[in-house]
Amino acid sequence: MARMARSCIQTLLKVVNSGIGMVGIAMIIYAFWMLRVWQRHLGPDSAPNAPIPWLIYSLIGLGASLCVITCSGHIAAETANGCCLYIYMVFIFMLLVLEAAVTADVFLNRNWEEDFPDDPTGNLDELKDFIKDNFDICRWIGLTVVGLQGLSMLLAMILKALGPHSETYYESDDDYTPDRVPLLKNYVPPHSYVSDSLYQPKNDSWNIKINSKAGR
Repeated sequence: MARMARSCIQTLLKVVNSGIGMVGIAMIIYAFWMLRVWQRHLGPDSAPNAPIPWLIYSLIGLGASLCVITCSGHIAAETANGCCLYIYMVFIFMLLVLEAAVTADVFLNRNWEEDFPDDPTGNLDELKDFIKDNFDICRWIGLTVVGLQGLSMLLAMILKALGPHSETYYESDDDYTPDRVPLLKNYVPPHSYVSDSLYQPKNDSWNIKINSKAGR
């Protein structure tokens, strides 16, 4: 029963974690699209001297971070290793703290735009206008993303409480021991190829043949 529950939690964690990865990939694609539009707007002559589009690079970095967190979550869910689960939960917690800080600054500070540098691309103003025009949709999207992160952290905590699979030895020709392969979970004990018959006492018929040959 515990093994079935552990497998279900692992599957759910992978599914929820995949949602976080899809958000990261969408952010990267959107950032590269904005970068492409920005480069076309500047032209080849003024591109080297153009200011740094910090919003685009921030979206790329945040999307890449979400992808890294997704990879770590899949490793933690597959291995059910305590160390991997702890690292994954720390990543999710730091991400939630960052999102909470930005959200609190935007909603509680009327001059929150002064906390950010000027955006030379103008995409920040377009993003603000889009959020204002579609506030309900953006709110539900934000709540869904935060819900996925919170649910993934909860599932990781449950999986950590259930513990890893029962350890057996990994089937290999190399001299591995369980303490040297902590991320491999279903170890299979190596079979002994030495027959026990070699260590059994010889039967009576064999002794009779030996005695008869010695008597001759």
